[in-house]
Amino acid sequence: MKVKVGTRGSKLALAQTDWVINELKKVAPEVEFEKVIIKTTGDKILDSPLSKIGGKGLFVKEIEEALLKEEIDLAVHSMKDVPAKLPEGLEIACVPKRESPFDVWISKSGEDLFSLPSGAKVGTSSLRRSVQIKKLRRDLEILPLRGNVDTRLRKLREGMYDAIILAEAGIKRLGLSLDYTVFSVEEMIPSVGQGALGIEIREKDARIKELISKIHCDKTYTCVKAERAFLHRLEGGCQVPLGAHAVLTNCKLRIVGFVSDLEAERFFKAEVEAEPEKAEEAGIRLAEILLSQGAKEVLEEILGQGV
Repeated sequence: MKVKVGTRGSKLALAQTDWVINELKKVAPEVEFEKVIIKTTGDKILDSPLSKIGGKGLFVKEIEEALLKEEIDLAVHSMKDVPAKLPEGLEIACVPKRESPFDVWISKSGEDLFSLPSGAKVGTSSLRRSVQIKKLRRDLEILPLRGNVDTRLRKLREGMYDAIILAEAGIKRLGLSLDYTVFSVEEMIPSVGQGALGIEIREKDARIKELISKIHCDKTYTCVKAERAFLHRLEGGCQVPLGAHAVLTNCKLRIVGFVSDLEAERFFKAEVEAEPEKAEEAGIRLAEILLSQGAKEVLEEILGQGV
């Protein structure tokens, strides 16, 4: 049995794909895996914030097209890059155990967020991170920062920024040894699906579905399902500052989420608790609470459409 695995070509994407292949080899040593590197639109356009050029789908569209054309058998994605709605005929059939979902703060001189002088430059191209930093420190200058992890760290070392914000999952998956501070969920609510991987396949491919089911993590899947239901109800993407994070503790699912305007002046945050089997309902209920608080008007202003 030979399986073609589609992936982006960045160091992080390849590290994630290698991890998935190694996990699959443990449960199916007889299978031969071939990596197929696919360049996505998001990889080609590096000089603009994602919110300006189309959002999350930019990192998966070409890979999904290869799946539909049967050029690959499965695709490995960062779940935070996967839009809420998938193309017809495709599904996320496996979500392995989640890596850290948290964001981290890395500064050039080792100062934390509250020690940086007023006017210091902070690099991030994420609207979600940007508004949450504004909420904590409105006096900092937030500047766009795109590129892979190495590029972002180099720009920090070269003094283009005083600090940058990255996902801890990427640092861990790349095996980097860095001095950083982890944001708590109270300070910085993560992106939907952050730290989780999604394995996308053709819905009718029973052979591949059976293979990848062996590395599926129900706990991670339940949390991600709640977060993505929240995202889907809000019809959000990179154009909207929002985030959600779900955890399972003591047989209860707890999900916290937020929606904000671009300046963090109208910032709506809420939390919902539910039974794990009602994960999707919990995500939708959380979205409805925020919409009723005033997020509806914010989303309509940003997206220019009804929600």
